[in-house]
Amino acid sequence: MTRLTFCLFVLVLGRAVAQDAQVSGLVSDSSGAVMPGVAITIFNQNTGTRRVLQTNAEGLYAAGGLQPGMYRITARRDGFQTVSKIDIKLDVAQTARVDFTLLVSATGESVTVSAEQTRLASTDATVSTVIDRHLIEHLPLNGRSFQSLIALTPGVVLTKATFGEQGQFSVNGQRANANYFTIDGVSANIGVSAGLTLVQSASGSLPGLGATGGTNTLVSVEALEEFRVQTSSYAAEYGRMPGAQVTILTRSGTNQPHGALFNFFRNDVLDARDWFANAERLPNPALRQNDFGGVLGGPVSIPSLYRGRDRTFFFVSYEGLRLRQPQVLATDVPSLRIRELAGSSTRKYLDAFPLPNRPEGRLSFAPFIASFSDQASLDATSLR
Repeated sequence: MTRLTFCLFVLVLGRAVAQDAQVSGLVSDSSGAVMPGVAITIFNQNTGTRRVLQTNAEGLYAAGGLQPGMYRITARRDGFQTVSKIDIKLDVAQTARVDFTLLVSATGESVTVSAEQTRLASTDATVSTVIDRHLIEHLPLNGRSFQSLIALTPGVVLTKATFGEQGQFSVNGQRANANYFTIDGVSANIGVSAGLTLVQSASGSLPGLGATGGTNTLVSVEALEEFRVQTSSYAAEYGRMPGAQVTILTRSGTNQPHGALFNFFRNDVLDARDWFANAERLPNPALRQNDFGGVLGGPVSIPSLYRGRDRTFFFVSYEGLRLRQPQVLATDVPSLRIRELAGSSTRKYLDAFPLPNRPEGRLSFAPFIASFSDQASLDATSLR
């Protein structure tokens, strides 16, 4: 079984706001009085982009549409210390608050505060969990698919995935097909049923998982920056589905070129013999799993259009999967005796079944027990 997925995201005019981070705060002096007209600079430490704004008459500032990442936020006003807060991590779809207190200084003194000393307070009531890249890299993932990490979110209950019920998990008692997935702000609820019975896929409410049920066709783990699972009290912009809102952010290129190659494998040579195959004196079915690929990101410098760096970046990823899944199955087939007794017109239908390899049982049937390996393959490529 082969599935080829090619995703092309060209971000030219803007980006979807559903995945963007927001930051706001209050600037005051040492006495607690609010400070209007303070220059606020928000600098992305990964890409070098910056945004400059000023506090209003109440000493408040707010900036939305920020790409998730590491930031430095600086507050500056003549006659006061310049305060910079660095290594502020803004997660996908996060609303953060960063306040400043400026002290009087006539010498242009500046102070830098690390993120460990900065308290980021949420300004909304959303119940959510963020799984960042650090956690993704250090936890073992079966099949290199990240949906097992969704179960770390409070309120998530795993459901049995069947041919007609493919939602995989339920949130706060909602149906398993009531969850909404987005990738970089674009809907990923494009899943279809594997057969004529539509069931959960009838309304187009399932994510576009692969034929094996994994998330590799949505985004490769190596290309995944982080994702947020919102389970309740989320904003109206997430209103399509009543279940979880799974917001996925892919990795982006930066001013520093970076890349990686990977190959994860499993092989029956490293495993004990299959117990069921051993008990039935059958050949051990082959187990082969090779998950391989690579990622590459960096700057795109077009001076005539963008005046140098800090403007345009690229990130490309490829993941290939070659799988042979071992199986030992038993079924009943027409016995040798009933085949001999059947007429010529019936015999050809009975001979379509494999020959039994165990003694005859009840009702003229005999067991057929075999070991074999199911095969699957996948190729997924994305370009951002």
